[in-house]
Amino acid sequence: MAKKNAEVKDKGKDKKKAQDDVAATGADERGAATPDKSLSTKDYNREIKKLHVELVKLQQWVVAKGLKVCILFEGRDGAGKGGTIKAITERVSPRIFRVVALPVPTEREKSQMYSQRYVPHLPAAGEIVIFDRSWYNRAVVEPVMGYCTKEQTTQFLEVIPWQEKLMVRSGIILLKYWLEVSPEEQTRRMEGRIHDGRKVWKLSPNDVKSYTLWDDFTEARDEMFVATDVEWAPWYVALADDKKRLRLNVISHILEHVPYKAIKTEEVVLPKRKIGRHKASEHPLRYVPERF
Repeated sequence: MAKKNAEVKDKGKDKKKAQDDVAATGADERGAATPDKSLSTKDYNREIKKLHVELVKLQQWVVAKGLKVCILFEGRDGAGKGGTIKAITERVSPRIFRVVALPVPTEREKSQMYSQRYVPHLPAAGEIVIFDRSWYNRAVVEPVMGYCTKEQTTQFLEVIPWQEKLMVRSGIILLKYWLEVSPEEQTRRMEGRIHDGRKVWKLSPNDVKSYTLWDDFTEARDEMFVATDVEWAPWYVALADDKKRLRLNVISHILEHVPYKAIKTEEVVLPKRKIGRHKASEHPLRYVPERF
């Protein structure tokens, strides 16, 4: 009995130590930041600068080796997809990192095979294509909002893993991210869109309607995971309540899953130049008023 009590006591100590470790690192069992461990803007700027340098190296490697990279971002409204994509593309070439955010399909596109309109946007050699929402609209948004039938969604979920397998076999590196935001944080962000003149464009009637359908979106998301979280094209879930951590975590994950090396380049030295051979025109120019 004494031995058993000692074992229980030891387990209690181990559990307490684990909890102390979590508290010290500001992370839970999934590695997620706890609310009381905020990331300062200074720390975020330091880390994002390092990651931007690595993204430039990745860009150079992708071009040099002719890699094809396709990154999908899915999630509820207000999960931070747009901000994360901006953080990725802020310091790289828009000709290499292409962002695709397709509008509502036309009548012609509605008559096509569902994923057909996405195919022309897939990456060629030397390109990284980022989809701000993708063909997975058919799995979540469309059935929940009533834009497609249950049968259409079922057919899509049956076929799309094999279409993605063809993509991967063709040499495309495919990364699929679901950004997971809590209902409380989503509410805070949606309310922020109402009262912030810079964000009102993000709040459409559909966004308001989808806000009331939390459980429906959860069910559709889970069905999507079960059907399409496959070995050759797995889903990666990123916790999105802390935008700064989300962006750092996703960029770090991309850099870990797209193999790259730094390309050796010659040091650039600016040549000497002569100024003053040409006299500036006396044509009366229209200058932008300097109000600031």
